[in-house]
Amino acid sequence: MKKEILITKDGSSTLFVPELNETYHSKNGAIQEAYHVFINAGLNYYNQQKAHVLEIGFGTGLNAFITYLESENNNKTIHYTAIEAYPVDLEQVKKLNYVEVLKATQKTEKFMLMHTCNWEEEQTISDRFTIKKQRKKFQDILDENLYNIIYFDAFGYDVQPELWSEQIFKQMYKALKTNGILVTYACRGVIKRAMETAGFVIEKLPGAPGKREMLRAIKY
Repeated sequence: MKKEILITKDGSSTLFVPELNETYHSKNGAIQEAYHVFINAGLNYYNQQKAHVLEIGFGTGLNAFITYLESENNNKTIHYTAIEAYPVDLEQVKKLNYVEVLKATQKTEKFMLMHTCNWEEEQTISDRFTIKKQRKKFQDILDENLYNIIYFDAFGYDVQPELWSEQIFKQMYKALKTNGILVTYACRGVIKRAMETAGFVIEKLPGAPGKREMLRAIKY
């Protein structure tokens, strides 16, 4: 599918897919949304010095990169697994402005390494951060009891409702360890019900700029 680069309201870039009329991040601020949903409500809420993170939708690599920055800034050890069936073209990745907006140009090589490292192999990004990218569909995730945090960052329900199904969330529930959490920007009734049916306890939280609410799901 064709992808175009757009600049969101916080100055950071995202990708727009005309065929789906969908962006990879919020038009109200890609970086703001990533920090609000995945770092503040996810990684920081978990609040442990070591975490195994599963990202549903590697996409532009923004969530992985800011998680790496958090590991550096707060001495957290992160083992990061990212699922992506349709990787972004490397030439488009080079045009994303995350390292500039985040004032992390000294980490440009780290950002690019996340995109260029081999799929299905664990790559060391720093002493505290490793990443393993897996090229497959979300429906093919069969992991059990492996992760502390899931960043659920699939395309929206209107575009791909099958990615927000009860079956998908049952797989997410199995993949998490006890007391693990799943965070997502979404907050639809049908999504909340699918999560609850899968076994999660749900919290509604204030959403990122431009969105009223988001969801955090906990496996007890």
